Amino acid sequence: MQAMILAAGLGTRLKPITDKLPKALVPVRLQDGSHKPLLELLLDKMSEQGVNRFVINVHHLAGQIRTFIKDYLERKGLPIQIAVSDESQLLLDTGGAIREARSLLDHAEPFLVHNVDILSNLHLDDLYSRHKESDLATLLVSQRDTPRQLLFDKQWHLVGWTNTQKGEFRWVREAYPMKDCMMRAFAGIHIMSPLVMPLMDPWPRIFSVIDFYLETARTEVVRGIEIPGLEITDIGKPGTLENLIL
Repeated sequence: MQAMILAAGLGTRLKPITDKLPKALVPVRLQDGSHKPLLELLLDKMSEQGVNRFVINVHHLAGQIRTFIKDYLERKGLPIQIAVSDESQLLLDTGGAIREARSLLDHAEPFLVHNVDILSNLHLDDLYSRHKESDLATLLVSQRDTPRQLLFDKQWHLVGWTNTQKGEFRWVREAYPMKDCMMRAFAGIHIMSPLVMPLMDPWPRIFSVIDFYLETARTEVVRGIEIPGLEITDIGKPGTLENLIL
């Protein structure tokens, strides 16, 4: 399996920690009192579950992440490959980052995309078993209290997006009856078909993957899935980090 870890963000919600440390290397406290960087936790978990090819994008304090990756491969001695997609000159947002990394991904198979600041109890087999080869993408979603929500029809096809705080709506086609919509928060974890790459060609260099999904869902199936018992933690601000023990 192959995966892309989105690790290029500025980590503004975690300032001042991220003034001198990239978000991907922010340490998380473990039950034994030790600490591990977010990126190490993800690499450990995903490699244990069958991912053997990784792409990691970098921007903010990119040199620190490159040094970490080199050290990680030497320490662990795992049969995995890690390629770096360098965005140090320009941060490309989530969609632009994925397209930029196209040459580093195997176009013959789907690939997992995972935000570096999302921790969960997800088992990747549970996600991959729900991905349909005919779908453009499978988005892991959950019932979470956040203003930004995706909207799905009864077949779990993406039909829109809303910001409940601002009362904003965006629809894939015409407005869909809200009574027939399921409102779910995006978990920052998704599987993409290799067919996404040619569809990304006309997009500007910098773009959001959510914008891409909302546009391409007009003609392609972008499906949401829930997994019972899924627990998700978004490492968003120091308060969350300080209270988290894995």
